[in-house]
Amino acid sequence: MFIDKVKIFVKGGDGGNGCVSFRREKFIEKGGPDGGNGGKGGDVMLVADSNLSTLLDFRYHPHLAAKHGRHGKGKCMTGESGDDLKVKVPIGTLIKDPDSGAVIHDFTHDGESVIVAAGGAGGRGNTMFKSSTNRAPRRFDYGTEGEEKTLLLELKLIADAGLVGCPNAGKSTFINRVSKAKSKVASYPFTTLAPVLGVVSFNNEQSMVIADIPGLIEGAHQNVGLGHDFLRHVERTKLLIYLIDAAAVDMREPEKAYETLREELRLYNPSLLEKPFVVALNKIDLPEGRANARDFIETGKIKQDILFPVSAATGEGFKELMQKLWELYSQGQGAR
Repeated sequence: MFIDKVKIFVKGGDGGNGCVSFRREKFIEKGGPDGGNGGKGGDVMLVADSNLSTLLDFRYHPHLAAKHGRHGKGKCMTGESGDDLKVKVPIGTLIKDPDSGAVIHDFTHDGESVIVAAGGAGGRGNTMFKSSTNRAPRRFDYGTEGEEKTLLLELKLIADAGLVGCPNAGKSTFINRVSKAKSKVASYPFTTLAPVLGVVSFNNEQSMVIADIPGLIEGAHQNVGLGHDFLRHVERTKLLIYLIDAAAVDMREPEKAYETLREELRLYNPSLLEKPFVVALNKIDLPEGRANARDFIETGKIKQDILFPVSAATGEGFKELMQKLWELYSQGQGAR
C-alpha cells in the first residue's frame, strides 16, 4: 500500500536523575559526596533510506519514543544514556509543522538524518554541588524531560520526469511501454490510485525515472478528485510529459485537455509551467486519434519539436519521443 502523508508523535527520552550518595568505607570517616550524574535521554532521529518508497509503517506505528537515561549512582557513576531511536523514511520526505504547514526539513539524499525530538539532559548528582562551604551537599537535579511534538510527514516522489494526463489518457499503458513497471490498465477513471515509478533505459547505459501519477481533472489545484495527491509529486520532477488522449474517448477534446492540464498546474504552483516538457498525443492507432492529432499539430499552438503523435498500445512514435526526452533531460541534468 502506498501512503504519502501521515501524522506522527515523537518524544525524546527523559534525562536520568542525579544521585545523592556519600562514600562509605571502613576506616574512612566522612568520605564526602559521590553521587553521579544522570544519563542523557535518547534522541528521536529520522534517516533517509533509498530502499523505502512509502510511509506505510507510520500509519500503524505513529508514536515514536526514545529510551530514557538511567539515574546516577554512588561512587560517582554516571547513569547510562538512553538509546537513540533512528527511524527510516523514504528520500523525498518532508517534515512539516501540522498547524502552520511550515517545512522543517526536506530529505533529498540517502543517509541524511535529522533529530526531530532531542533527549533530555541528565540531572547533576550531589558531587557537583560540593564546595568549600558545603562539604556534604544533599542537593541534586532531576533530569529534564525529552522534547515531544506532533509532526506531519509528507512524501514527494523524486523522479526525473512526471507523466501528466487526464484520467484514461493512457498513462499506465505509456509507463508499461517505456519501462519495466507494471501499472494497472483499465478503461475507467483513476485506475492508477498511487504513483508508480518506471525506469527507462537508454542504450543500456543511461537511465531516467518516470513517475506515472494519478490522473488530473479540473479543480485538482483545490484538491478535487485526487488533486493534491497528484500535484505534490509533480513538484520534484525535472521534466513533464503531457499525455493527451488524441482519440477523445472520454469526449475531452485534445486541445481542451492540454489547456486544462496547464491551467491546473499553474493554479497549484506557477513554477511548474517553467519545467521543460513534451506533449505526447496518444492513441493514434485509432482513426479518430490520428485525425485529431494531425489537427492539433496544424493549429501551431505548440512547437512541433516537442509535439509527438504516439500510440502507447503499438509503440508507434515512441522512438522519436524518447530521443527528445533524453535530449531535454541531458541538457538540464546530465546523463547518469
